Amino acid sequence: MLVLTRKSNQSIMIGDDIEVSVLSVMGEKVRIGIQAPRDIPVFRKEVYLEIQQERLDGTAAPGAQPIT
Repeated sequence: MLVLTRKSNQSIMIGDDIEVSVLSVMGEKVRIGIQAPRDIPVFRKEVYLEIQQERLDGTAAPGAQPIT
């Protein structure tokens, strides 16, 4: 895991197309913004895990694309 220190209004780049920006820091909460191409899904981890579990259980919506 790469660990970086950033302040409000600073960013990191992931590859050429994904920018993660620190929008604000308030106590223990950090607001981040993620700018990525539309074809790259971005989810909170708990939502991602729920989607994965639904797909494993076979309860995903018809035509849903697998997340790899």
